[in-house]
Amino acid sequence: MSNPYQETWSRFSEFLSEKGLRMTDQRKSIVGALFSQDAHFTADDLLKDAQKLDETVSRATLYRSLPLLVESGIIRMVDVGQDNKFYALNSQSENFKAQVICSDCNRIEDIDAPFMEWYGKSVSEKLGLKVKDQRLQVQAECPDFRKSGKCSKES
Repeated sequence: MSNPYQETWSRFSEFLSEKGLRMTDQRKSIVGALFSQDAHFTADDLLKDAQKLDETVSRATLYRSLPLLVESGIIRMVDVGQDNKFYALNSQSENFKAQVICSDCNRIEDIDAPFMEWYGKSVSEKLGLKVKDQRLQVQAECPDFRKSGKCSKES
């Protein structure tokens, strides 16, 4: 049985080594904190949990580590606009995921969208290009929030 934490730690450690960087205790804590996150999390969420593991993890270290985690493919950035950046662990999902974002409470739901992977690949190949990144986001309004001022699905 595979250990997702160990696999992620090894993958990130290898990635850092290839870049001439090392796996510090603070980076280990940041990787460890990834596994206590909900599906989508902010940098502040990750910082709080990393500091629970190692109080020496600074905001600067976290913000320097986030682009490395994205570039390594361990996490992905989900930009919902309005200066809100969320992150999510990259899963080994069989299907491309699209995000539905509630514009009232900023809740993000991932849904399977396997047609998007096919579409992106088909369009790119017709142009002689290779897909580097693709995303589908749907902005939606919450009827509960519109009626009562509170979203029933907020956590």
